[in-house]
Amino acid sequence: MNTVHDHYARHLAPIYTWMVGGIEQALALGAQDMAPFLGRPGYAVDLGAGFGMHSMALARAGFEVLALDRSAQLLAELRAQAAGWPVEAVEADLLRFTAHLRRPADLILCMGDTLPHLRSLRQVERLMQDVARSLRPGGRFVASFRDYRQLPQGELRFIPVRSDADRILTCGLEVRRTRVLVHDILQERTGATWSMRVGSYAKLRLSPDGVRRTAEAAGLRCRVEPGPRGMVQVLGEAVAPSGHFGSHDEPPP
Repeated sequence: MNTVHDHYARHLAPIYTWMVGGIEQALALGAQDMAPFLGRPGYAVDLGAGFGMHSMALARAGFEVLALDRSAQLLAELRAQAAGWPVEAVEADLLRFTAHLRRPADLILCMGDTLPHLRSLRQVERLMQDVARSLRPGGRFVASFRDYRQLPQGELRFIPVRSDADRILTCGLEVRRTRVLVHDILQERTGATWSMRVGSYAKLRLSPDGVRRTAEAAGLRCRVEPGPRGMVQVLGEAVAPSGHFGSHDEPPP
């Protein structure tokens, strides 16, 4: 089984824009997702930015954006989209984002089921602590992810993602105690011949209330609400100065 980074590099990144319906549709959806947060432009951090689905909406609304991702291919697409816009695209681990901050942030995002890509609940806790330290007082945090507590069973575990005349992507889910194994089944046609590739990786099974409690323990005032495209959304606000801008000195666990 691959790591998340390897799975995206080998399997998903080359088709990711296609998978989400094409760049224009994806950017339109990203603009809808960001609409509630565009009132007062400032400095935003997009964790797991990918090709810029949300970063571009923020930049077009007047934000200066720090966009982090570990996929070189998706960041190359982001840089092409962001030419001329105030977006700094950085290839880096999410747990290292504080090393790239220019100043305390007004908005920090972790959208599109990125949070379950972390390896442990301890890493989720660490990320929340760094988010709380990195927001200015009144700054906001928003994370969207899927609620994996109740997973589909039987045949419903196989979820059609997208298909066209030459490509079919299906996702299969396999339940573990603290994780869900994701199997991405990609079928592609070249001429009259079809080929199939299967790639797998593990996601954390996060509880929305558990994420909320972790964020509150780090110093954010939070609530949980329905999120875009069947996900849940945790919204947080920094209510007081953290006393320390930046991150832990030790490397992430």
